[in-house]
Amino acid sequence: MTSPVAAAENPGQPRAGVNRKALVVGLLVVLPLLAVLVANLGRDPHSVRSPLLGQSAPPFELSTVEGGAEISLESLRGKSVVMNFWATWCVPCFQEHPALTAAARAMGEDVQFLGIVYEDEEPRVRAFLAERGTTYPSLLDPGGRTAIAYGVYGVPETYFIDPAGRVVEKYVGPLDPETIARLVAKASAGAR
Repeated sequence: MTSPVAAAENPGQPRAGVNRKALVVGLLVVLPLLAVLVANLGRDPHSVRSPLLGQSAPPFELSTVEGGAEISLESLRGKSVVMNFWATWCVPCFQEHPALTAAARAMGEDVQFLGIVYEDEEPRVRAFLAERGTTYPSLLDPGGRTAIAYGVYGVPETYFIDPAGRVVEKYVGPLDPETIARLVAKASAGAR
């Protein structure tokens, strides 16, 4: 190690020790990142803050894949609604389909499940539903207008709407039975 006197005598040789500027810059970069990490510990990475949370859900009136009457969000007032955007080309959608189907069957009339087809072809959707079954209506979204209104940027994305028609939660990724039950309970409690 070079003494300060030797460093003054030998100006071409670097001084040993901590570079204070590098330390300050490093701390200015690392501390905010660390603060963000700590602030988000324990948060569900699939629950996404959406500008729609707490707001009235955007209205829609869409035809079912099965060819039945159109379904509007307004017609479902008084029920909690689970609205799942999905597609046949989406692998996580395949994974969550049994959980959604079972939950819709188990929750019965108290909760309305809806599948909204995202950027897919009707014949493929019909084949998917015929092969895997369903317990709730799937709706066609021509031109993606409903997906745009909800800010969907990929699938699966699921919105949980309370009986008063307000968006309570947005969940990105495949759902499992426990998460569905927890978020439906949150939606059902939202109107109280």
